[in-house]
Amino acid sequence: MLTPIAYGLAIVLNLMVVWIGISFLAQPKVAAAGYGVAAKENGDAVYLTIKGVRDGTYGLLGLALLAFAGAHAEAWFMLVVALAPIADTLIVLRNGGKKAVAYGIHTLTAVIMLINAALLFAV
Repeated sequence: MLTPIAYGLAIVLNLMVVWIGISFLAQPKVAAAGYGVAAKENGDAVYLTIKGVRDGTYGLLGLALLAFAGAHAEAWFMLVVALAPIADTLIVLRNGGKKAVAYGIHTLTAVIMLINAALLFAV
């Protein structure tokens, strides 16, 4: 029973990161606003594209690890990558973003990733 939950949550989390990457590539300003810090009118396009490519790549890497290396490798990946939404929380707070977005999206994501890592280590 634990294995389908651990794998299912990992798949969902990785697909969400792929979707975020695609969002930053397709609609960068909308995605930036959803992130919690609005993009500046001029000068942010390159950085938003970089974020989109990196997020998409991380999501695909997570899916590849799960498929080809197994739960233990994915658990380590989730544990390490949970640092990103923790940093996102701090970035949003330091740049005048809403606390609800910082904690409700980014911190909650980190917590869910850490729970998923624990589940994956347990299977």
